[in-house]
Amino acid sequence: MITGASSGIGEATARRLSTDGYAVVVGARRLDRLEKLASELGGTALHLDVRDSASVDAFAARIPRASVLVNNAGGAFGLEPVAELNEDHWRAMWETNVLGLGLVTRALLPALRASGQGHIVNIGSIAGIEVYKGGAGYTGVKHAVRAISQTLRLELLGEPIRITEIDPGAVETEFSVVRLGSEEAAAKVYEGFQPLVAEDIAECVAWVVSRPPHVNVDQIVVRPLAQATAQLVHRQPHD
Repeated sequence: MITGASSGIGEATARRLSTDGYAVVVGARRLDRLEKLASELGGTALHLDVRDSASVDAFAARIPRASVLVNNAGGAFGLEPVAELNEDHWRAMWETNVLGLGLVTRALLPALRASGQGHIVNIGSIAGIEVYKGGAGYTGVKHAVRAISQTLRLELLGEPIRITEIDPGAVETEFSVVRLGSEEAAAKVYEGFQPLVAEDIAECVAWVVSRPPHVNVDQIVVRPLAQATAQLVHRQPHD
């Protein structure tokens, strides 16, 4: 089960796990994209709005048993400082990245328990382990994802359900287009260095879920070679 699977890391993860033999169930709001992906992979596409508990419950009702849940739905909006806080941006980030993750996890825990060997993979960010100017809204929600992942590890201790948090650095997907509002602005984020791509994160997911059942990979932090922190990036000069 993969949330936010209509593009980017979610789509790449669905493709990667499908090649490993998983029957993938992909969820997102853009059902047209999902259906195309599911058709290619022989999987199942279900409409899912992680911010809406009724949508989440309807999604979960179609899945009585599953071994892996990838909580990938999320995103960032804007770069305003706290003094210029955009309420709509912050609410959208909290509802998608935090509340949505919680609602989906709650709804699908019975299916993971029923599998006998469940695994929850939460896609976080390096924004969950550091902060930067203009990023309070997004770093706040990703710090919350980290706290939820660690709390789940405690609460499910003794059950056959593994918990992994994967925290990527700069990954070139639709992420920056959505955050900054244009492809031109997004392109400048990745200018002068080689960022990660969605398939890099999908490989991380595939690796952690393929470990033996007694092995829990708590956390993976993965960045481009050229990136040391969220804002410290080595960029090649223009010709």
